[in-house]
Amino acid sequence: MHLPTLPLLLLAAILPLALADTPPVEELKIETTFPVTCTRKSAAGDSIEVHYRGTLASTGAEFDASHNRGAPFAFKLGAKQVIQGWDQGLQGMCIGEKRTLTIPPHLGYGERGMGPIPPGSTLVFETELMGIQGVEREAPGEEKGSYDEL
Repeated sequence: MHLPTLPLLLLAAILPLALADTPPVEELKIETTFPVTCTRKSAAGDSIEVHYRGTLASTGAEFDASHNRGAPFAFKLGAKQVIQGWDQGLQGMCIGEKRTLTIPPHLGYGERGMGPIPPGSTLVFETELMGIQGVEREAPGEEKGSYDEL
């Protein structure tokens, strides 16, 4: 039996693309999922508290979550105490704001991996800024330049 060559060649060319994992993210992706307006946003040097849930982009498997420990994670923003994707992706946030950060390997754990995170992993973090040390959460409508004042 003779099979047509062209359809087999097309199938051979397309099949690897269809079976490939999610393409790697090259840049930090920041998606604001719950916007908040405020006059004082997080900046490098701030001590902040963040609730988060971390998953692997490739499988969706959760590898860590602050809620499981019952307390937000506290650190100094921009001081290289966390992965670069966090130091960059959590700047400019208002208290109460939520963001999803998709972090490429070079801004995460790179080729070394860490615990349940395999080397070369793209990470997805659902984050919520719970506090900035020395900054009070503003009440809705209290922000300077809010829609109520315009």
